[in-house]
Amino acid sequence: MPAERPERVLVLGIGNVLWADEGFGVRCVEEMAERCALPDRVRLLDGGTQGLYLLPFLEEADALLVFDAIDFGLPPGTLRVLRDADVPAFMGAKKMSLHQTGFQDVLATAQFTGGCPARLTLIGCQPVELEDYGGGLRPAVAAQIGPAIAEAVAELTRWGVPVGDGRTETGDLADASIRRGAYETGRPSAEAACRTGDDRFFPATAKETA
Repeated sequence: MPAERPERVLVLGIGNVLWADEGFGVRCVEEMAERCALPDRVRLLDGGTQGLYLLPFLEEADALLVFDAIDFGLPPGTLRVLRDADVPAFMGAKKMSLHQTGFQDVLATAQFTGGCPARLTLIGCQPVELEDYGGGLRPAVAAQIGPAIAEAVAELTRWGVPVGDGRTETGDLADASIRRGAYETGRPSAEAACRTGDDRFFPATAKETA
């Protein structure tokens, strides 16, 4: 049985902020750093799409909590929590993107080497849109950041980790220039960014939007 009170906890957000709702996990850890005062034994980390580079961080942790955009086959914007053996099993069976393939490799390697945290929790959100390069979170997914953090706080509390109101200082998040506020408000128009493609080469899209 896992220890009741893990001494070292890793709270990890994974995903690619460049592809709309793919950035959900990363935005959760950013927001959690702004809302929650966590003890020193908890590390908040923007894992991005780093894959096996994350292995040393897992090997140092007794418990791992992951935020991610996950294809549960549920209505867009649905939040779901998976624990322990269900986490690697689900991520291995239903990959949505390359970063999940990479993270499944991290979990498998950690399990093989005996370095996998004793406790695993995945807090995932069903995406609305992924095919929008440079796009931000869709409203239904952005609305789940608060509930996802609430789930995380409840899980940490069950693990015996105190969570207070306030901020957590960490150097393990993305540069301020690509944090959610700066990234989404600084986005150019669809015309300037050419996000939807050229109608001359995508006639089906042109017909649908006509």
